[in-house]
Amino acid sequence: MSARILVVDDQPNLVDLLRTVLEFHGFAVSAAGTAAAAVETAARERPDLILLDVMLPDGDGMDVCRRLRTAGSEAAVVFLTARDARADEIAGLAYGGDDWITKPFDMDVLLARVRAVLRRTRTTTTNLLRYDDVELDPDTLEVRRAGTVVPLSPTELRLLRYFLENPHRVLSRAQIYRAVWEFELGASSNVVDTYVGYLRRKLDPLGPPLLVTHRGFGYALRRTPS
Repeated sequence: MSARILVVDDQPNLVDLLRTVLEFHGFAVSAAGTAAAAVETAARERPDLILLDVMLPDGDGMDVCRRLRTAGSEAAVVFLTARDARADEIAGLAYGGDDWITKPFDMDVLLARVRAVLRRTRTTTTNLLRYDDVELDPDTLEVRRAGTVVPLSPTELRLLRYFLENPHRVLSRAQIYRAVWEFELGASSNVVDTYVGYLRRKLDPLGPPLLVTHRGFGYALRRTPS
């Protein structure tokens, strides 16, 4: 299962670097460049962890953290900041942060701290299968996208679950058919394409397309840059 991370920083180059590194290591990443966008995106996408710059163009990252906690957000918060005063770090943790990383930082250290915070903070809701803003609860079989319940048939549920268990991987039609229908794919069968189409018609109206076609091979669950 892929943990979802929201990167909040007004430096586009740093955001792009963090997105590239985190996605390479299997995380689902979204980004915001302002305090207002951070609050709105966190409420909509419910990330597992937020990498939060302290100094934002329209406000203070600590205040963003306070607002999220007041609204009931349980996302872990790791502050990223050039401030290195001990008093600032203590204040950030008091506002509801879970860790504090001073810029500039080593990317391997950041990855280790992110994983450590996720191990400490992820709760029993981690049985949810998630990618981007899509969630599937294996216990209740409820699917949501951007907080909206999406009714799926049993076959559509199995297909979505297979994609959620294999984010970013390019899956051949034969692989998908064996996993979902538990038979070998016939040479002329288009059942995989048909059911991917069904999923797209139900998921795409609620957000950016996530099922990417690899012509002549199969599909991947991956958010493409807008």
